[in-house]
Amino acid sequence: MTTRRTVVAAAISLALFGWPAAALDWKAQVPELTLAVVPVENATPTTERHAPLVDYLTRKLGVPVKLRVAKDYAAVIEGQRAGAVHIAWYGPASYAQAVLNGVKIQPLVTQRHENGSTGYNAVIYVLATSLYQSVEDLKGKTLALVDPDSTSGNQAPRYFLKRAGFDLDKHFGKTFFAGSHENAVVALAESKADAAANYWTSDSETMVTRLAGKGLLKAPDGKPMSQSDFRIVFKSDFLPYGPFAVLASLPIDLKAEIRAAFMGLPQEDKAAFDRLSDGKDIGFAAVKLADYEPIVEMLRFNREQH
Repeated sequence: MTTRRTVVAAAISLALFGWPAAALDWKAQVPELTLAVVPVENATPTTERHAPLVDYLTRKLGVPVKLRVAKDYAAVIEGQRAGAVHIAWYGPASYAQAVLNGVKIQPLVTQRHENGSTGYNAVIYVLATSLYQSVEDLKGKTLALVDPDSTSGNQAPRYFLKRAGFDLDKHFGKTFFAGSHENAVVALAESKADAAANYWTSDSETMVTRLAGKGLLKAPDGKPMSQSDFRIVFKSDFLPYGPFAVLASLPIDLKAEIRAAFMGLPQEDKAAFDRLSDGKDIGFAAVKLADYEPIVEMLRFNREQH
C-alpha cells in the first residue's frame, strides 16, 4: 500500500540524488570503476606504484577497480570527459585544464608530504658540472619540458618565468616535450638537453631522488648520479599537489565512500599508501575546487599569451 509518507520520501530522494530510493545502491549503477593516472613516470613504474592502491580500492569499495596508465595527460582529461574514467589522479595544471575544458569532475583528496606540505615547487635543473648558474645563462639553450598539461613540466615554468621577465619560447633556443618527468631528467643526464623542467617537493623527494634510488639515473659514461649532480637555477612559488578527482555525476554515496577509502588508506593498507610516494608521504588531505583556483588562473594567463 502506497502511503503519503512513501510518496514524499521517494520525491525527496529523487530531488536530492537524481534517482529513486529503490536504486540508491550505487553498485547497481556502477558495477566497475576505472582509475587513471597522469604519466609522471613511464608506464611500468607507474603501474607498479598504483597497482596496490587499485587492489585496496577493489577490496574497500566491493567492486572491481581497473588501472589505466594514460599515454599522456590529455588522455586522462578526455577519459573523464567521456565518462570512461571514474577516478583520476591529476597534476594541478592538468586538473585545472580539465576544469577549463568543461569536464565535470570533483576533487576529493591530495597527498600530504612528510614535511607536512600539500604541495611542491616547479624547478629548472641543469647539471652541476655545467657553467649555467641562472636562467639568464640558458639564453639560446635547449630545455626539456614534460607535457603541455604538466604543471611543473610546462605550465608553471611558463607562468613564473614570464613573471620574472623571461618568455620561455623566446629565451630558450629549443624546447621539447619529453613525455614524462622521468624522461625530462634522463634527457638532461644524457646531455640531450641543457636544462630540464621538473618538480621539487623536498631534498629527499624529487624525480631525481626517485630515479637515483632505483639505480636508473646514470651519466653518459655510466656513472650513477644523485641529487648533488644537478643544480636548480629556477624555482617557482608554492604549488598545490594535484588531486584524486572523481566524475561529478557519480552517486553521492559512492563519492563519499571513495573519499573515505583514500583517507583510510594510510592506516588500513600502509604498504599500498607508502608505495605511492616511496614512503615519503604521511596521509591525505581533503581538497575542493577553490584550492585550485590559482592554478586555473595561471592556465588562463598562459592561454592568453598565445
